Amino acid sequence: MLTLPKEHRKLFKEPFGELHQSIEEILPIISKSCVYAVGDVVTYNLQRNGITPAIAVIDGHTMRSPCNKMPAHRGECINVKNPAGTLTDELIHALTYAVLHPPVTINVDGEEDLAVIPLILAAPLGAIVLYGQPHKGVVMRTVNREAQQTAQNFLDHFIRSDA
Repeated sequence: MLTLPKEHRKLFKEPFGELHQSIEEILPIISKSCVYAVGDVVTYNLQRNGITPAIAVIDGHTMRSPCNKMPAHRGECINVKNPAGTLTDELIHALTYAVLHPPVTINVDGEEDLAVIPLILAAPLGAIVLYGQPHKGVVMRTVNREAQQTAQNFLDHFIRSDA
């Protein structure tokens, strides 16, 4: 398991990509792309607009409260555990598998917020990763070498444990 020390959590407060006020704003950009979604509300809004993400990573919560906009599960459903502030090997393996076998819904028991990091590392170049930025909108990151390097730099701040 990888754990993000509290002193490095500030690194993840800024958007890791382009911040948009709504999904509707970026529909023309993403409609013909391979889209990966992290978060229940982002996934729900994509589905509501006719887009099925190749991978959806959800946890049944939004801003730590139960989500009342539950997205539909599409394709294979994988259940994993991932406590807050961590990236479990189980989640990382599920993301890697999902990239190779879409569509997949990864249902996280715990928190899915940090899944963006290993997802960007596993995703093919050109894929688009979307996730919610609380109280601000949706972040869109196109996977390229720069995004993968930044994701690896973020990952380097985590500490490995056997927990």
